[in-house]
Amino acid sequence: MRKNRISFSSDYTKGAHPKVLERLMETNFDQYDGYGTDEICKSAADRIKKICGCENGDVFFLVGGTQTNQTIIDMLLEPYEGVVAADTGHVAAHEAGAIEFAGHKVLTIPCIREQMRDGAALYADSIGKIKAADVKQLISNFYSDANHEHMVFPGAVYISHPTEYGTLYSNKELTEISEVCREYNIPLFLDGARLAYGLMSSRTDVTIQDIAELTDVFYIGGTKVGALFGEAVVFPHGVPVKHPVPIIKQHGALLAKGWILGLQFDTLFTDGLYYEMGKNAIRMAEALRRGLEEKGYRLFIDSPTNQQFIIIENDRLEKLSEHVGYGFWEKMDENHTVIRLATDWATTEEDIKTLMDYM
Repeated sequence: MRKNRISFSSDYTKGAHPKVLERLMETNFDQYDGYGTDEICKSAADRIKKICGCENGDVFFLVGGTQTNQTIIDMLLEPYEGVVAADTGHVAAHEAGAIEFAGHKVLTIPCIREQMRDGAALYADSIGKIKAADVKQLISNFYSDANHEHMVFPGAVYISHPTEYGTLYSNKELTEISEVCREYNIPLFLDGARLAYGLMSSRTDVTIQDIAELTDVFYIGGTKVGALFGEAVVFPHGVPVKHPVPIIKQHGALLAKGWILGLQFDTLFTDGLYYEMGKNAIRMAEALRRGLEEKGYRLFIDSPTNQQFIIIENDRLEKLSEHVGYGFWEKMDENHTVIRLATDWATTEEDIKTLMDYM
């Protein structure tokens, strides 16, 4: 990062929570069995299962988000099946075709999106998500096609919480999607790369226990929430394949020093640290939003989580980029761009003040 420059470009631009680093130093010269078979990984898995209310489930620690999405989807699907997702979903838009590279098509549904009206922000519950009715329609249309034996079968449903737009599924919406999946006997997979920021939003009615009950698999993101790297994959009702470890390894997601992953999650899920980090990001996002509105910026999305999206004039953006790192989102029109500013587990009030000085 250039001198005198602050970054809000994403929530993985910092290292790890100091408590994680402290435990890494404390155990640095200890020796553990490899590939997640150690006692620290077992402790972390037990903590997660207890918190989620799925003591009979299975937990695996994988190295990163793209590997996790690719691995889980490959576990869930037969070779002739694809995964249903929003057209803006991470697996459809921002993973360089990783799912297709593994041999499975992403079957997209246009995400819910309302147009701007008189410069007003888009509603938080109207963008980036898929509806249960649309999932049911896609599956119904597939099986009503007399040629469906020659087509890619819908074999699983993928959603993320929060979505790519920082929006959240309600308990009702999640329940409805889950019911459709169970009606057709296909698994529901929830991407939780930013899960802490969804769970700690003041505008959510979804708990981690709800997610464990309503999904077949989800993951708890560490890369974006206080870990150096890594994601904790939870199969609340048990892993659906006979030998999961070889599949994880085939996708390059199995870490030889697996205890490093387990140690991080064991730390994050001790004394509520994971939730406290989520709360911090939400508090700072709310402060960020207030500051942006006071300065007259138009919100592109009414996001209830740590990602805030604004519309900015291109001339103003060029000057801002000299001092602030931001995430490009999309071109609004010839003269305006939509950018993302993301808070994280370590964002401070001073960081917000510095950003506002440049805005």
